[in-house]
Amino acid sequence: MFEFSGNAISVLMFLSPVSTFVRIVRNKSIEEFESFPYICTLLNSSLWTYYGVTKPGSYLVATVNGFGVVVEIIYIAFFLTFAPPLKRGRTALVFVVVNIGVLAAAMSVTYFLMSGETKIYAIGIMASALNVIMYGSPLSAMKTVVTTKSVEYMPFLLSFFLFLNGGVWTFYAVLVHDFFLGVPNAIGFFLGTLQLVLYAIYTINPRKSNILPADFKQGSQTEHLLPSHGAQC
Repeated sequence: MFEFSGNAISVLMFLSPVSTFVRIVRNKSIEEFESFPYICTLLNSSLWTYYGVTKPGSYLVATVNGFGVVVEIIYIAFFLTFAPPLKRGRTALVFVVVNIGVLAAAMSVTYFLMSGETKIYAIGIMASALNVIMYGSPLSAMKTVVTTKSVEYMPFLLSFFLFLNGGVWTFYAVLVHDFFLGVPNAIGFFLGTLQLVLYAIYTINPRKSNILPADFKQGSQTEHLLPSHGAQC
């Protein structure tokens, strides 16, 4: 019963950015929204789907993350459609390297070189590591919030459901003593809490300006999708 509740929350988390993409389609522009969270979430969902298919009795893990794979592909397609040429090229490159290259390598190594519990263990480690990166990927949006003094480009529903999803699955992991499930979701719960704190700060004391700071504008034109010093998929 708890797993079904957790999966329902996970589905809501996958669907939470819908309003953001309605805005992107309406304005025909990605504005300052970042594709990195969705690229990492796609890889994360793909690995958990593979984990669910490989591990006996884990069909719920496979189905909910399979749903996430479809949704994230749609989101990335919108980014590629409405991004300016330079950012479109970078997004496409990162997508190919991460969601095709890394995924293919991970699946090939575990499928051809491993078997049994070793195979499941290896996939679980990779999926857990990607879970941490997925939860950490909105850090770039948090930087934007602090720089612009505005929460406009950090969608509230996504932050809220990352927080809720992390909290629920952390509680479940404690009950069943599941290390793979507990560690990444505890980190996600912590990072989701930080995002909600930022929302509280900049909603209660909004300092939004229609003109972004000059240094931020310049940075947004030259900053890579993958921070050179940050987490890497």
